[in-house]
Amino acid sequence: MTNRFETDAIHHAYDSKDHYDSLATPIYQTSTYTFANAEQGEARFAGEDSGFIYSRLGNPTVKHLEERIAKLENAEAGLAFASGMAAVSATLIALTKANDHILCSRGIYGCTFGLLDIMRDKYNIQSDFSFMESETVLRQMIQDNTTVIYIETPINPTMKMIDLEMVARVAKEYDIPVVVDNTFSSPYLQRPIDLGCDIVLHSATKYIGGHGDVVGGLLVGKEEFISEVAMTTQKDIGGIMAPFDAWLLLRGLKTLPIRMDRHSDNAEKIVAKLKAHPKVKSVYYPFDPDHEHYHIAQKQMKLGAGVISFELEGGKAEAQAFLNKLSFIKLAVSLGDAESLIQHPATMTHSVVPEESRQHMGITDSLIRMSCGLEAWEDIWEDLNQALEQM
Repeated sequence: MTNRFETDAIHHAYDSKDHYDSLATPIYQTSTYTFANAEQGEARFAGEDSGFIYSRLGNPTVKHLEERIAKLENAEAGLAFASGMAAVSATLIALTKANDHILCSRGIYGCTFGLLDIMRDKYNIQSDFSFMESETVLRQMIQDNTTVIYIETPINPTMKMIDLEMVARVAKEYDIPVVVDNTFSSPYLQRPIDLGCDIVLHSATKYIGGHGDVVGGLLVGKEEFISEVAMTTQKDIGGIMAPFDAWLLLRGLKTLPIRMDRHSDNAEKIVAKLKAHPKVKSVYYPFDPDHEHYHIAQKQMKLGAGVISFELEGGKAEAQAFLNKLSFIKLAVSLGDAESLIQHPATMTHSVVPEESRQHMGITDSLIRMSCGLEAWEDIWEDLNQALEQM
């Protein structure tokens, strides 16, 4: 029997009969595991027995999460990390060596940008940034030592889109793996592996957790690559997920589809209101028909998700004045929570990015990024509107 996404998000990879009939996945809060005898211990360390050894190397609760996210992304295998950045760093370290080259989407999470700086300074791994707007541009950017193409789409925080199918098609000609940060969409709205990409990662802290109470990262791809990362950059650097965190993320996945529907619906309504307000200069949202990449969003996303970016009339002072006048919308740098969250990328999430690079990415001092929560959309708009009126 083949289940649909909503069913797999609740049931895949778990049978209560194997866990004393517990409806919820148990939390296996243990650091190590016993062996029946010395020979079994030897077999497990030799990889001949699939049982557990030590929770840095694997844990039953975490394993359920890894199997479920792999299923939802249509991947062969999954791997869970202590944070989204642990997943990003393990992936990029696994795919590169000294003097290699990484081609990135122009506009990435600020800490990913910071990691690339570290890799450049320590290992001479160079990075270039591109909007990858065409095959011609992409081919021009690929170098002989390019070992990975790394993409965010929608791009944080400008909400620009990249055609994943096109990038994957070109990358395969050069035998370069394509890594996609799918945090802003979740597997419910966008599945890059179905579009030909190789590796997908998430800050599971965001939509997958969904409640602002857990930090985690997830990685999926071919079983061979995931096993390599598990036994090298994860095992030896140690950015593993705790069993309780995996349990929280499994709980979050059960409601992911209905939450993403509501996030997207709220966002579309708020976009329409913002576009009509005289103090709002520009609004950026993938499912807005006026968005420059609307055709790409329609092709590869089910809905537009809950993140909106918009520019106000004025600069940093006006943006901060607006933020300071909000009432129940929370000033915070995450996204995907039940609560609506809002922040100023130039001075917060992307403050590590040099100003010149921020400008090239489209991150101006008047740009605001908002994550529409699950509240009544009318209340979200009333709070935004009263703050705009007081600017």
